[in-house]
Amino acid sequence: MANIRRSLYINFFASTGGTLIQFAVSLVLARMLSPSDIGVYSMTIVLINIAHVFQDFGIGSYLQREKDLTQEKLRAAMGVFFTTSWLMAAAIYASSDWFGRWFNEPQMAPVMKILAICFALIPFASTTHSLLTREFAATKQAWVSIISTVVSAVTCLGLAHLGFGTASMAWANLANIVTCCLAYIPLRPEYLPWLPSLRHWRRVLHFGIGSLLTNCLAATNHSIPDILLGKLGNATLVGFFSRANSTVTIFFHIAGSTANYGSESYLAQAHHRGECVGELLNKATTLLTGIAWTAFALTYVFSKEIIIVLYGEKWLPSVPAMDGLLVACAVGTIFNYSPAAMSAIGKPHLAALPVATTLLSRIAFALALFDGSIWSFSWIICAATIVATPVLIIQHRIYFHHGFATMLAALWPSAAVALICMTGAAILKMSLPASLAPMSVLLVLFLPLACLWYCALRMTGHPLTAEIHGIAARFRPAVVHGQKQHW
Repeated sequence: MANIRRSLYINFFASTGGTLIQFAVSLVLARMLSPSDIGVYSMTIVLINIAHVFQDFGIGSYLQREKDLTQEKLRAAMGVFFTTSWLMAAAIYASSDWFGRWFNEPQMAPVMKILAICFALIPFASTTHSLLTREFAATKQAWVSIISTVVSAVTCLGLAHLGFGTASMAWANLANIVTCCLAYIPLRPEYLPWLPSLRHWRRVLHFGIGSLLTNCLAATNHSIPDILLGKLGNATLVGFFSRANSTVTIFFHIAGSTANYGSESYLAQAHHRGECVGELLNKATTLLTGIAWTAFALTYVFSKEIIIVLYGEKWLPSVPAMDGLLVACAVGTIFNYSPAAMSAIGKPHLAALPVATTLLSRIAFALALFDGSIWSFSWIICAATIVATPVLIIQHRIYFHHGFATMLAALWPSAAVALICMTGAAILKMSLPASLAPMSVLLVLFLPLACLWYCALRMTGHPLTAEIHGIAARFRPAVVHGQKQHW
């Protein structure tokens, strides 16, 4: 547990630094590129994300949860990974022109061809990354993440400045992959063989097929909003919706990597030891919602200010989409660890049912209820998320012995904290002069709201309070020691 906590701290600071760089890049790009340029890339990347599922084929999950990794299993996993990656790279490159014509967006074709090259290179880095995650070697991963993020940012902004438009983001993605491949070479575990093999591939394939169905549906479900909006609307609507979605998920951009780091490996190891996965899920979800739900509540109160500060006033049409997306994210956070838990117990296919329910609901609701506005589209996404929750509740009770009543009992402190913070934020916002700049509003209220959040945690007896005190206790000796050295 100490090793895991240390890895989580390292991952948090590394991912937060990387996220800040990415946010800075997105802010500059929002002013350098048009909504249409960003919309075209969003439409392209959703197709690439679907292809990623077939390329990965669940190999990353297999390497993290397999109890005994022998040389034969590692070589077989690498062989399957290289095969699927190179096949998908060829398929993406060959189909790029057709997708450009189908969406009536010619700029998509060259972007897809650049991203196809990434597929051919990913296996050289991804295998090492998965094994380091299995070992909770966050320090090594942090260095690679920081270096690759900086290289990607410099490439993206430099090419955008030179007029590459949408393609600048694709070239930055390729620069990121190349950097990771080179940086992971000296960090390879000693037991990782250099040459792949297709012998003993059946075990890998068996697990991969179960993961493939779930991951394919999940990627399609994640991508379908942009695809539907691009087809039913236009690239500009996709651009606005993409910015709304990015703003709503700021919390997961900042802390998502840490919140999910090593979760599958940890749950798998607990399952192998015979521990109750449901109890672990309950504790993890309570801690996560204690932060995430408050973040969503504050994003709702300051939605307009956040959009202006991050992207500028030309992106204000994104604001109407945020309400529905915030509710959807709040519901989805309750089941954030479900896919990892299902994979950890060796049943990755179980996650396919709730994802399929959400996906079909999104398509049906969009075709029946979309009125041409991103406001209606956001509530369509929200309704589809809610429709799938009964399926997840039933699965938790059957496979994890995690009852709905137990879940609600654990979640009520998080809901109370979020409500207290949202009410306090609204009152404080109304007390400020209307002429105050959006950036000033956020800066002035940051410290009072942070204090209010901590007080709300204390009042509700939220388990997160003990975690905060534990972190503070670890830092206090270091601070005292530094002061003594200074004197």
